Amino acid sequence: MTAVVSFIQMRLSRREIAKLIIAAPLSAAVTKINSRIDGVMIGAQSYSFRAFPLEQCVADMKDIGLGFVELWQGHLEPKDEKAATAWRKDPPMDEIRAAKKRFDDAGIVIYALNYSFRDSFSEVELENGFKIAHALGTDKITASANVDVSARVDPLAEKYRAYVGFHNHDSMEPNEFSTPADFDRAMAGRSKYMKINLDIGHFTAANFDPVSYLEQHHDDILTLHIKDRKKDHGTNVPFGRGDTRIKDVLQILKSRKYPIPAMIEYEYAKPEDALAEVRKAFDYMKQALA
Repeated sequence: MTAVVSFIQMRLSRREIAKLIIAAPLSAAVTKINSRIDGVMIGAQSYSFRAFPLEQCVADMKDIGLGFVELWQGHLEPKDEKAATAWRKDPPMDEIRAAKKRFDDAGIVIYALNYSFRDSFSEVELENGFKIAHALGTDKITASANVDVSARVDPLAEKYRAYVGFHNHDSMEPNEFSTPADFDRAMAGRSKYMKINLDIGHFTAANFDPVSYLEQHHDDILTLHIKDRKKDHGTNVPFGRGDTRIKDVLQILKSRKYPIPAMIEYEYAKPEDALAEVRKAFDYMKQALA
């Protein structure tokens, strides 16, 4: 070995050796996947890949070419609710950092953690959501939360300087996010960290217009979930077959240059078909932005 080192030193000057040492980490750097289309960030809610473990989700997103992920908590915590509660009370940070590394190594940015704050959560469970987000390298959380829990979440968001986007469905149930008024109630008198994760498909199904809402409230929208649904609480359908104004929303993001990611959330058909269907959704969105 000594003879080999001496030979190399004879053939290379000190300056050349130094250049090789400096360049080595750069050559090993991972190239980030660029899924900005005409300036619009397109990614996926990892719930789209709910039928598969985390490593398969990462591989499928890389295969499709999506460079931004909203990481669903179901890809981190146990499926059993009792075990999930215990996990939230004492999250294994080494495992969470390992999950981050999987995405980093694939060139995918964890834009937000999806961690759904509920009224039943203990204070420890609420606060640990922010600690998990920090371990994942993001200051953004999306949440299918109760409306009332915003009062408990807001002080923690201020403490950790992390933004929380509340996610809507179309259940129209009390204390759940379904209407513009629900967002208003959760954010009234709160800090700048209380935001909106607008699901344009569910919003359409609840008979609201996501285009006008985006125009009026873009400063408060943290992320968008992109799916296609029929009005009047209709079903989820492939992109382009429902009533959701997906193309109009994407064109607004493009023309206004709003820094809001459009996250594909695949929910129609079989969960096992996610790779093919998310790819189709991504192709539809690229065409819509052309």
